[in-house]
Amino acid sequence: MKNSKNKLLLDQTQEELLMFTPLKSIIHPKEGWVKTIRQSIKMSLRQLGDRLQMTPQGVMNLEKREKEGSITINSLKEVGRALEMDLVYGFISKHDSLEEMIEVRAQEIAIEIVSRTHQNMKLGNQGETDKQIKKSIERKTYEISSKMPSYLWG
Repeated sequence: MKNSKNKLLLDQTQEELLMFTPLKSIIHPKEGWVKTIRQSIKMSLRQLGDRLQMTPQGVMNLEKREKEGSITINSLKEVGRALEMDLVYGFISKHDSLEEMIEVRAQEIAIEIVSRTHQNMKLGNQGETDKQIKKSIERKTYEISSKMPSYLWG
């Protein structure tokens, strides 16, 4: 990490993301949450429309946008209010932690850098052994993940 402030922010963010981990296995309803909940509580399009101050057709369009993934967060919050629910919004990492995500990306970059260097050295008959290459990748990965340079996510 560049400094303790970055490390603290990373740790705090990781802690917040952990709350969403149990939700990783949840499958979203095929028709979207709004329509599924509305139908489950036997609320008509007109009734939800009245609560949202829109027409039944407007509610159908809203449900369609949710299903297509083009609905806004503010619209979902408004529907939640109308359904007497709160919208929960967050991200679930594909990695075990943010640090692991950084490490994986740093290693990808390190492999590219070391491979290029190795190719150049090979052309000049100064080839490295596999063990040296592996060690170089490990060192470069550590350096990149520690410093988190601006090219990390480029």
